[in-house]
Amino acid sequence: MLKIKNVEKNSVGFELKIKKGDFLIGFDGFEAIDELDYIFYNEKEKFSLEIEKQNGKKLFFDIEKYEDETLGLNFELQEKDIQTCHNNCIFCFVDQMPKGLRESLYIKDDDFKYSFMCGNFVTLTNLADKDIERIIRLKLSPLYISVHTTDEKIRCQMMNNRFAGKIRGYIKSLTDGGIILNTQIVLVKNVNDGDILINTARELYSYYPKVKTMAVVPCGVTKFREGLCKIEPMDKEYCENIIKLSEELNKEFKHNFFMPSDEFYFKAEKEIPPFEFYGNFEQIENGVGLTAKFIKDFYDTIKAAALKKPVKKLMVTGSAAFKFITDMSKIAQNKIKNLEVSVIGCKNMFFGETVTCTGLLTGGDIFEAVKDIKDNFDEIIIPSCTLKEFEKVFLDGMTVDALEKKLNKKIVISAADGESFFNTLAMDKE
Repeated sequence: MLKIKNVEKNSVGFELKIKKGDFLIGFDGFEAIDELDYIFYNEKEKFSLEIEKQNGKKLFFDIEKYEDETLGLNFELQEKDIQTCHNNCIFCFVDQMPKGLRESLYIKDDDFKYSFMCGNFVTLTNLADKDIERIIRLKLSPLYISVHTTDEKIRCQMMNNRFAGKIRGYIKSLTDGGIILNTQIVLVKNVNDGDILINTARELYSYYPKVKTMAVVPCGVTKFREGLCKIEPMDKEYCENIIKLSEELNKEFKHNFFMPSDEFYFKAEKEIPPFEFYGNFEQIENGVGLTAKFIKDFYDTIKAAALKKPVKKLMVTGSAAFKFITDMSKIAQNKIKNLEVSVIGCKNMFFGETVTCTGLLTGGDIFEAVKDIKDNFDEIIIPSCTLKEFEKVFLDGMTVDALEKKLNKKIVISAADGESFFNTLAMDKE
């Protein structure tokens, strides 16, 4: 049940004389577990509502309202009861992190609520039948599912969970219930690739369009794998073969369903697919289509510009995107008068050089890469994806202010999109 914090004036709840301190018990005979229940029923026109007054008296209402009318109820914050992961995946990134980072980085969440609200990927291994029923009843769609493979035996082995093989049944139940799924395969060389990957792709596509996309991403491997199973690295040839396989299967499907993450293209030194390949970019937060969207936004924004006086800027990126960002910077430099820009591809010394994406660079990595550069740059540009959301803090706990002091250089933060990239380069020094 949910404790009511306040009731908006002139709302349906206000007219029903629901008060601060009352409790919302449920809708249509179902318990109100969290605000997802309220969000769903608040948009309906007809339903029953159960309220418990502060004196313990229970009231039942049959609600009839217009769809755009609101109950007007706001609730006290609940304890964050996050469903956690019941697996011990061979590729788990949390298991490959050093000690001493902020506590939130060690939480292994596997909560369908946050899959619906935030796009987090979940494995479905911790679900009960009542959870499946609730997902379907509340129309929590789309969901983002970590499938990895539909081979029951291999999935159980990869996730070290004897219940992981139930994925087929969950996919069928959810899609039969009208839930749209975006799926991902974390690819581990010689484990869930080859024929296993082909069969997984074909089986998932058999549910299209309810299973809307299948992203394939390489497993991240850090230097902190002592005591963990060995995972084979992916070289250029391997990545080329994954891209070739995606092209063959998409041709078979007559639809761009199999989507390798951008990292495969960088490592294979292959051209990124065009913007149109990625549809509605359902998996952009998964590193799928991020570069294609960057390019489109960049060219939609780029124009002749001029800085007030000559400025030298240093752009920071990860090693995987170094060539791409260098090429984009040269194009921008040719359009912006008085701009001289250089790019540095930082090695990831914190997690190990096998980690090449920009978003996992730390403040320490950037400091080590930049400290001995002789050129006298006016400012250093870092992408926002290296920082904690809404805070200027790197993964290693270093702040942007601290990095500025250590380098004695002005640091500018740019959002990781093509428009912000160009505008940051075209921006005069404050």
